[in-house]
Amino acid sequence: MSQLTTGLGIDIGGSGIKGAPVDLTTGEFLKERMKVLTPDRSDPEAVAEIVHGIAEHFPEAAGMPLGVTFPGVVQGGVVRTAANLDKSWIDTDARSLFAEATGRPVRVLNDADAAAVAETRYGAAKDVPGVVLMTTLGTGIGTALVVDGRLVPNTEFGHLEIDGHDAETRASSGAKEREALSYREWATERLQRYYRVVEDLLWPDLIVVGGGVSRKAEKFLPLLDIRTPVVAASLLNTAGIVGAALAAAESETG
Repeated sequence: MSQLTTGLGIDIGGSGIKGAPVDLTTGEFLKERMKVLTPDRSDPEAVAEIVHGIAEHFPEAAGMPLGVTFPGVVQGGVVRTAANLDKSWIDTDARSLFAEATGRPVRVLNDADAAAVAETRYGAAKDVPGVVLMTTLGTGIGTALVVDGRLVPNTEFGHLEIDGHDAETRASSGAKEREALSYREWATERLQRYYRVVEDLLWPDLIVVGGGVSRKAEKFLPLLDIRTPVVAASLLNTAGIVGAALAAAESETG
């Protein structure tokens, strides 16, 4: 099968569901993304209807495989955890659900994993050998591990117990906002502690920091005192859509 040059990615989050067609050569959007607020009752049927609507909004991607990110563990297209969506998602075959809703091949993967796929192909982790850890800092901490360019799916290092706490409850950007921490307090007292534990476990060659707060990376990354090089993600909040589209296309041509 010839290599696909266009893909469609949809990124499901706790507050919004957004999608766009992607130029798989450059990693850039071909059209402005469409965003729909996540419904209050975010059960599979309601979300599948929105995914269908977003897919139909982009006729230039008709027939293209669809990549969908999900904020939880996904094994073989089946959702295993759903922290920020309706609990009825757990053990739902999301791949079959979205394939039926859209009438096209679908790949479903964890949202942080999708971001790492995009950063590895087009962004901050491109051509980086060895072990790359991506962390997405938001309401919680999403993580993705890439070894010599290959994704190790469904890591959950944001839920490590550190100093008696679930790590993301103290080190996420959500914790920073809840507790009104300054960037310095957050970076030197919370984030640094988290990264030192993780780097002692994994010995990564690079840490890539994504999530919405990465847009202000200059305010906190220089404050970190860790041995691992750490950089901001290049694709910012487009990474999930781009990575999902790329993963779906590669599933079809691989």
